[in-house]
Amino acid sequence: MNLPIRSIPAMFHLAVLWAAGMTAVAAGESTAGWSAYGGDAGGSRYSAAQQITPANVATLRVVWTFRTGDAGEGVKDWKRAAFEATPILHEGLLYLTTSGTDVVAVDAATGVRRWRHASGTRKDLHYSDGVSRGVSLWVDAGVPAGAACRARIFAPTLDARLLALDAATGAPCKDFGREGAVDLLVGVGSTDKASSEWRNYLVTSPPAVVDGNVVVGSSIGDNRAVQEEIGIVRAFDARSGAIVWRWDPIPRDPSNPVFAEWGAQAASTASAANAWAPLSADPVRHLVFVPTGSASPDFFGGERPGDNRWANSVVALDSRTGQLRWGRQLVHHDLWDYDVPAQPTLVDLVRDGKPVAAVIQPTKTGFLFTFDRDNGVPVFPIEERPVLQEAVPGEHPSPTQPFPVAPPALVRQTPVTPDDAWGVLWFDKRSCRRQIESYRSLGMFQPPAVQDSLMQPGNAGGSNWGGIAFDPKRQIAVANTLNLPFVVALVPRGQMQAQRDDPRYKGFDFSLQQGTPYGMRRKAFLSPLGIPCVKPPWGTLAAVDMSRGTIKWQVPLGKTPYVGLTVGMPGFGGPIVTASGLIFIAASLDDRMRAFDIDTGNVLWEVKLPAGGQATPMTYSIGGKQYLVIAAGGYKDSSQRGDHLVAYALP
Repeated sequence: MNLPIRSIPAMFHLAVLWAAGMTAVAAGESTAGWSAYGGDAGGSRYSAAQQITPANVATLRVVWTFRTGDAGEGVKDWKRAAFEATPILHEGLLYLTTSGTDVVAVDAATGVRRWRHASGTRKDLHYSDGVSRGVSLWVDAGVPAGAACRARIFAPTLDARLLALDAATGAPCKDFGREGAVDLLVGVGSTDKASSEWRNYLVTSPPAVVDGNVVVGSSIGDNRAVQEEIGIVRAFDARSGAIVWRWDPIPRDPSNPVFAEWGAQAASTASAANAWAPLSADPVRHLVFVPTGSASPDFFGGERPGDNRWANSVVALDSRTGQLRWGRQLVHHDLWDYDVPAQPTLVDLVRDGKPVAAVIQPTKTGFLFTFDRDNGVPVFPIEERPVLQEAVPGEHPSPTQPFPVAPPALVRQTPVTPDDAWGVLWFDKRSCRRQIESYRSLGMFQPPAVQDSLMQPGNAGGSNWGGIAFDPKRQIAVANTLNLPFVVALVPRGQMQAQRDDPRYKGFDFSLQQGTPYGMRRKAFLSPLGIPCVKPPWGTLAAVDMSRGTIKWQVPLGKTPYVGLTVGMPGFGGPIVTASGLIFIAASLDDRMRAFDIDTGNVLWEVKLPAGGQATPMTYSIGGKQYLVIAAGGYKDSSQRGDHLVAYALP
């Protein structure tokens, strides 16, 4: 459920945490390394490296570039594939996946390839979400140094396998699963037949590794039907690949405390609610933090009445048993594709002068929800507020939705009005204004209707998979967010083909939502010139004081093509922060990477990438030098495509 914008035209190319029992990072990890997708097991995206500072960042230069040779070509729908990997560092090597989920090891100082493992991912399939964000690492302390597979790279593939590779050589760890791989299609109720051209169950995010278990979620092609694959979270033994536990966000057993909320019928037919974003782990507490998506289909919930717990939630599972420790639902009875889209970020807060081991969860609604890591108690109170109830027959929206009292929303949540119309030319703005006047727009949480409706925030966010970064010294969370409404309409079942053939609906994505009375169509709200129809900024970067729950600053992120105005462009990817007070982020569809001063929000460095930087960068120190590395591969068909891994350092 992580496909937010499918088609923006070419014109739009346009902490490591602290110890003492509160840390989410295992003792002994290097504070200047990058041992996991989010920098550490808790996804802080923070580095203690300080060689690059606000005073010298402007002198950064390219020191090496590695080409993967894989920009997605050869795979069906390759233009929708994306190179979104963030490498991890171990003993001088960077490990990452290509867009086709081959696994590569690169010398971290020189960019020279050490090995490449051909994953064998099938290229004759259509994938519902053709992206790969990286790998995870586990070191088996019970195996002698130098032994094969003592350090293991775990890599998910698009065709739903989990690979275990020797970090030193790239050879399969043949004691894991079947000859080094586990088939993830087993036990998920896959609707993909062996002869099918489609693969709708895959894993796009790296797993969490904790307590000797490899914990994986899944990406499920959404809005196809009521009954799709089930969104289970599974733990596999890191040595053998044997299943250790599985947790289903939808209760199937009457003994489950939330079974009665669903009812027997819905509990037997409901599907998805999968965790497609990265998971986080707290090895000290033996917890895995899981962000879940919506139950299927996203835009009509008549077949799944009630709040639908534990869909659209952040949950804490026991990493040894899979038992639910606590959970908080962040959207009730989702009708908007408001998945919990980002890795939960484990932080040590100081609140009212007291330390709190916390988890911060970014959301598509633009809220940051913050909870005590031990028990799920909100650090900032949450209010249940009444929301709109005007819905199509058969739909029963939740009467309330949760709103945190702090921090404030980072994106627009209000109705779109004619005064919001925007365009670079008079006819462009006039077209946008007329569209707004004809559309229904009642604000966030308006239930979908047969009439074309403007959804703000759109299903792309708010926040998306890039997540946030956290500076433990300043207590600041840094978030990349979108302000891009979507046009959404329910389509009566008998009108689906007619609307698909109607030229008025050119550019819409249609979904069947089989098993319900309605299909669905949606698209980004763009002008005839392919530019967002509402006033900028369309993309922003914000620094949030998490001790106080206030926004320290918020600035537009990204420039328009050709003219080069900093209006704030849509973008996908996340920020990182360093101890020296720098934020590094690309993300914007203007194909640039930037460094910001975390105290002021000022841009200190800006560079054009060889392709779109729709990945989260990473940084590390090795051989006395700090490197900044990013995958520049572009975002599907919305920015310049490439296969570059680019490293920067000081002269």
